Amino acid sequence: MDDPLDALRGICLALPETTERLSHGEPTWFVRDKKVFVMFADHHHDDRLAFWCAAPAGVQAELVAEDPGRFFRPPYVGHRGWLGVYLDVEVDWAEITEIVADAYRVIAPKSLAARLP
Repeated sequence: MDDPLDALRGICLALPETTERLSHGEPTWFVRDKKVFVMFADHHHDDRLAFWCAAPAGVQAELVAEDPGRFFRPPYVGHRGWLGVYLDVEVDWAEITEIVADAYRVIAPKSLAARLP
């Protein structure tokens, strides 16, 4: 992918009742225009390109321990279990699609989450 933001946008907006708007100066995706599930992070407090997302319990610690070159604990929301994912490294977009879908499942009402495969 040439533009990680465009790729991430496509993944997020493909999910049911997802909207995008700026939050804290960055593109951010919401479920039903209310609850954030993914936030783009273009050099947010560092010199890295990444996104932050909700994650199921325990996933943040597992992925950060497994591969700290690709995953991190983001500021502000990391203490709530959110996951940071670097986009300025080699990216597996199939894996990113799964991570984003999991973030959606964590935040979306059960009726919407049930619409995902």
